[in-house]
Amino acid sequence: MAPQGSRAELEFGGPLGAAALLLLLPATMFHLLLVARSGPARLLGPPPYLPELEELWSPWALLLCLTWLGLQAALYLLPARKVAEGQELKDKSRLSYPINGAWGLGPCAELWGWGWSPRPGGEVCGDEPASPIAILCLFYAQDGGGSTGSLHTPPPSTPSIAATLCTREVAGVTLRKLKCLTNGSGQGFQALVLTALLVGLGVLAGLPLSALPEMLLPLAFAATLIAFIFSLLLYLKALVAPASALAPGGNSGNPIYDFFLGRELNPRICSFDFKYFCELRPGLIGWVLINLALLMQEAELRGSPSLAMWLVNGFQLLYVGDALWHEEAVLTTMDIIHDGFGFMLAFGDLAWVPFTYSLQAQFLLYHPEPLGLPLASVICLINAVGYYIFRGANSQKNAFRKNPSDPRVADLETISTATGRRLLVSGWWGMVRHPNYLGDLIMALAWSLPCGVSHLLPYFYLLYFTALLVHREARDEQQCLRKYGLAWHAYCRRVPYRIVPYIY
Repeated sequence: MAPQGSRAELEFGGPLGAAALLLLLPATMFHLLLVARSGPARLLGPPPYLPELEELWSPWALLLCLTWLGLQAALYLLPARKVAEGQELKDKSRLSYPINGAWGLGPCAELWGWGWSPRPGGEVCGDEPASPIAILCLFYAQDGGGSTGSLHTPPPSTPSIAATLCTREVAGVTLRKLKCLTNGSGQGFQALVLTALLVGLGVLAGLPLSALPEMLLPLAFAATLIAFIFSLLLYLKALVAPASALAPGGNSGNPIYDFFLGRELNPRICSFDFKYFCELRPGLIGWVLINLALLMQEAELRGSPSLAMWLVNGFQLLYVGDALWHEEAVLTTMDIIHDGFGFMLAFGDLAWVPFTYSLQAQFLLYHPEPLGLPLASVICLINAVGYYIFRGANSQKNAFRKNPSDPRVADLETISTATGRRLLVSGWWGMVRHPNYLGDLIMALAWSLPCGVSHLLPYFYLLYFTALLVHREARDEQQCLRKYGLAWHAYCRRVPYRIVPYIY
């Protein structure tokens, strides 16, 4: 019996396409891992060999993957947090998400333990004496300008360090504990910093991080196994979920298609949101960790990391750090508000991202590429242009989605729809409907250029991302057409190009 709930047109070629992708995506990932370490490094040729099961399966790799997931889940559940509301769901409710840029875990724990609570006007109560840790918390509580909400400061007469602290109200969410511990960054960025500190301490204590590249195959196999089992559990959980919790596109009634796309929109256990957790935490931070391990192994093999390896690590660390710093912006993306959480996102987050997106660093370890300062400077400029477009467009879109009257976008030209919604026209150049995708592509090119032009393999990410973004843009177009009707046609006439000006 087909599940109840809203339905959408089948995507990805329907059940047959979903079944093919269940096999094609893991096969592609393992193909890339194998050819990156081979001499010819042919993207389009056959892999140098087919690994035996003994080479793929390792209980230690599985334990390492589970430990990594457990560490990131523990950081996700840290008690000091800012809470933001997601977009409105079908049942008119909104889910809360932890978003906290607090850096000082000691300061947070001490203030949290003191149990200060905000007064109705927003003031912080408490007469505890000032301590060095509390003063540090004062520093971390300052506004970083990156998050929304209103600031309330207590009157000067409050006789304690608490008087100088601020509280932040986020999207109407009422907190019972202190709400001051935020500096505009996301809790995911905090997780990145804490992970870096833990890994650094581990390396100082003798952790053989440079041995990680030799375990990429069994680690990828373990991550794929976890993604399949996790997706099955998510599918079974969705069978008992209410109709209001189902995703628009993942409840077709075909088990293969629904397993792939995901039946439930925001699967949770208590307040732990699985999709939100996987979207930005274990895979993205794992990508950075693998890159770092590859850099360290190159240093051991050749005496020091190459300039090309430094550039790839730096560019991709910037990308991941940006995503985690602006963690709250993910709440308005298609992945969160439209797509169900099934194998497509689970495998992508847990396996595809860390083991495929690190392809350039893998290639450089086995195929060193000399790079001079003049060319490196040009590549840095290309990446800077891409990042500028990407970050500016994403920030503008997120601000407009959350509040079309936001001062940052209120003066920009818009088109009104029949339902009273507005479409942003001006934005970036007023000629590209998805400039953030253009920024993505420019950065992807900059990540590949340090690897030279003798092999196509390092440019796989650019080719893959081009296909991905064109497909995603087509999905965006269809959804906007259904949502805005004739106003969308007017919008497309005013903003003629989809991603690349004068080309597409």
